[in-house]
Amino acid sequence: MRVRVILQALCVMLPMALAATAGHAAAMERGVAITDPAILQRLDNAGLSLGKLLGADANRSGAELFALPSMGPLQAATDRDFNSYVLEHRDDLDRLHLFDRDALNAPGTRFSLTGIVNRMDRAYVSPAECGEIRLIYRPIANSDSPNKEAPPSRLPMTLNLVVKAMPASTSDATCAELARRWLALADQPPTTERAAMLTASGGALEWVTREAIDRIEIDVQIARASADVNDFEGRADYLMKVFRYDGKNFEESPLENQIDTARIQADARLAADFRQWLLDPVRIADLDRGTIVLPDRFLASSAINVTPAHDDLNSKARALFTDDDIAAALAKASANAPLENLQSPAGFMHRLNDMTCSGCHQTRAIGGFHLPGMERPGWAAGAVVVAASPHFFGDQERRRDILIAFRDGRAPDFTRGFSARPQAHRANELTGTTYVNGWGAVCDAGAAPDKSFTSWTCAEGLMCQASGAKDSRAGFCFPKSN
Repeated sequence: MRVRVILQALCVMLPMALAATAGHAAAMERGVAITDPAILQRLDNAGLSLGKLLGADANRSGAELFALPSMGPLQAATDRDFNSYVLEHRDDLDRLHLFDRDALNAPGTRFSLTGIVNRMDRAYVSPAECGEIRLIYRPIANSDSPNKEAPPSRLPMTLNLVVKAMPASTSDATCAELARRWLALADQPPTTERAAMLTASGGALEWVTREAIDRIEIDVQIARASADVNDFEGRADYLMKVFRYDGKNFEESPLENQIDTARIQADARLAADFRQWLLDPVRIADLDRGTIVLPDRFLASSAINVTPAHDDLNSKARALFTDDDIAAALAKASANAPLENLQSPAGFMHRLNDMTCSGCHQTRAIGGFHLPGMERPGWAAGAVVVAASPHFFGDQERRRDILIAFRDGRAPDFTRGFSARPQAHRANELTGTTYVNGWGAVCDAGAAPDKSFTSWTCAEGLMCQASGAKDSRAGFCFPKSN
């Protein structure tokens, strides 16, 4: 019951807090993301539509796009996981609202571009390509509806088309040049007239082409239950999958750092291999920095992310380690260089969960998504008051710092804090806001102090109130009661 009360308060008051800081958020994203709906609409119509980038017509419906030969493996794997979910929950179907696949496949449904995000901060994964650029699309049902008072409905799904920031074919360009182009956007007014310049020669999006595609990532609210259902308490389940592009088809692939705990626990040899690999001092240091990339042999190819705050990957993976194992590994790694985030077994496990796809997407999201996007011009006002989640905006200062380093020819610092809390020395613009220490910020509500979370505090006049979620240290900053 306590969890529900906290979440209801957040649902009512957090939009107001975000609205109050919407102008600040817009300033934070400039130079590292494009979220203005008018500009995105122009880009969608000018060559960056999902259909165009997949090699089809720009106005293809969702059903027509999924019917493309290259999308065959994606369609088959997604249908398989949907059907498996339905079979597993067959006794609860009368209480669940399943994702409307008929609406997704309806002739009037189109994928709309709702955000473009610079992820050159991921160049530690793909240094030769200078990281990634991500194009976020959402399916819009009845997209051709002329009724402006009742805008088309946006289905609870995002499709992330990930392209290489600097494809191999652009041999005459550099990471520094690309970073310079993006950072220059911060000095330009966000007018629709500049949309064409973004994709033209010399523009920040010049190299966003079909040839640069690396993969598709999907996040879909596969089912939800109303808050008045006692067994689910307003629970929503999200299916997450990744499909790598091999130049011909989008093939099902492991999710980055999504540990397949069930498979590892069932295989003693694999479990021993996992422990040995992860507890190596070099890997501990990478985990602390937030730059670890687990080998595919330990990973799952799909994940069901349960919200709010109900992910149990942490507790499942916890059975693979003892506190003594973790403490010894941390001590050995810190002997080489001080650790910034991992100061305890609890910090180790939190980071391990934090680095997974499901753990990250469960952290300070908006309805299970980090970039739902804003309503397009001409549509009636919707519930989205800012384009993205607190987690997204909380990371922008770090991402911009990395772009500046690229631009200036310095070695970027790819380290990051926990997803729920921006890195302290890269959060100067956020201190006292809902992103750090302000109203609604995540804080440490653990029963006993823990060195890994000493900075998770609240500003003066606020107190940390526990969420009540099982085995969770996370709380939220609320005004002190009189």
